[in-house]
Amino acid sequence: MKWAEVSVRTSHEAMDLVASLMEDVGASGVVMDDPALVNEYIRSGKWDFKDMTERRDATFVTVKSYLPMDDSLTGKIDTIRVGMLRLLRNGVDTSPADLWKREVDDEDWANEWKKYFHTEKIGERIVIVPTWESYEANDGEIVLRLDPGAAFGTGTHPTTAMCLRALERLVKPDMETIDIGTGSGVLAIAAAKLGASRVTAVDYSETAVKVARENVEQNGVAGVVKTGASDLLKNVAADKKVMLITANLIADLIIRLFDEDNGENGLSAHLAAGGKLLASGIITSRADEVKDAAEKHGYKITEQQEDKDWVMMIIERQ
Repeated sequence: MKWAEVSVRTSHEAMDLVASLMEDVGASGVVMDDPALVNEYIRSGKWDFKDMTERRDATFVTVKSYLPMDDSLTGKIDTIRVGMLRLLRNGVDTSPADLWKREVDDEDWANEWKKYFHTEKIGERIVIVPTWESYEANDGEIVLRLDPGAAFGTGTHPTTAMCLRALERLVKPDMETIDIGTGSGVLAIAAAKLGASRVTAVDYSETAVKVARENVEQNGVAGVVKTGASDLLKNVAADKKVMLITANLIADLIIRLFDEDNGENGLSAHLAAGGKLLASGIITSRADEVKDAAEKHGYKITEQQEDKDWVMMIIERQ
């Protein structure tokens, strides 16, 4: 079967949103080609990147999706273009917003993104291992075996890596947690392996939910992690408040968590007093907006970290 590789060059801020636009039109796989991240790995001497040349222009990210070469392709590409214009009107920097396509075979798209995902230790204990690589764990290490498939989230991107390192400190034995925007399920799986007794992992994308469920089963934590589709917390039962919620999203969605904090679907209905929201995926230029929204609703920023152009916050409910 022939596929069209549809690529969009855009900002770090918009890359997840552009990927969602592609998933919405039925993309069978999404790849994030982030030159800044690749350059970091080259400089570290890790993996096979040491034999590669650093990218000169690391300002933008190329988001690649794979769509069938059929009569619906033109309409789907037009839908992506319209969605990007809508993001721009809503204040999201999508520049340079270049879009192009090329024809590829099944094997090409299925293996393209694997070039950028290899075994890596994150933090003190967590090791992320692709399902196609072998790894022998050292004493005390927690191994997460992942196949991100069409869902973004390998654990190596700064937004996720900061969350994983924080989880090593925040997860307590038998703690119950919620993971919003679970993607590949990496944070939910990590929480379970760190000792959480129940993890509710949700994502707006049905594709992500499917990938997360497969990764949960692959890691043997299906008895702890329950996956499902939800727009933020709207479909999450508020039967018991938890002490930790993870939200590796984008600034707009995290702000929505606070602005829509009312009734049984709100943040305060799920997070206990003294509980913490671990929020990431925040571009540096939007950090103050997130902080203002949290403080406006009576939450306190207890910790803030930055990595490259990204910010992670630990936000406590008072």
